[in-house]
Amino acid sequence: MFTGIITDIGTIRELEQRGDLRARIATGYDTAKIDIGASIASDGVCLTVIGLGEDWYDVQVSAETVSKTNLGDWTVGKRINLERALRVGDELGGHIVSGHVDGVAEVVDLREEGDSTRVTLLAPTELARFIAPKGSVALNGTSLTVNEVDGARFGINFIPHTKTVTTWGEVALGDRVNLEIDTLARYVARLAETV
Repeated sequence: MFTGIITDIGTIRELEQRGDLRARIATGYDTAKIDIGASIASDGVCLTVIGLGEDWYDVQVSAETVSKTNLGDWTVGKRINLERALRVGDELGGHIVSGHVDGVAEVVDLREEGDSTRVTLLAPTELARFIAPKGSVALNGTSLTVNEVDGARFGINFIPHTKTVTTWGEVALGDRVNLEIDTLARYVARLAETV
């Protein structure tokens, strides 16, 4: 489990197709404190560490994960949001995030509002019903509050701090973004179906 509070920005150092996709991610984390088998959310996708070096870790990404996320868009040099798994006693500053991406949203509009950036995204139709104004979503692993919803479109506002400590300062029109809907919204919708 994760909180959606990004704690490092990693860089894709190597990509190799070996049956599954294998990626080497450069990180500022102290890799001496990361175990093989640990989970690290990489752009919001919970990935298992399979190799470690002084300033990097390796992950293996299945074809299923590539098909459901934007990880197939990764290129060497790309910067990505990172978060280590939640530990008992850690502050829950965002919301509960599983690292199991539900689908990919697309950035369809950007505009500056003061020092902040307003981003409009288009969610997959089947996920739009789970997104509510003032609800939570995780986008590329970042816990965010939804401002408004119009059908499958929804808006997010990025303050300067978020743009600095995540990759959201680099957002561009057409970007494909990993979307994880709020777990609570998923269960409420499921309960409503059974009533």
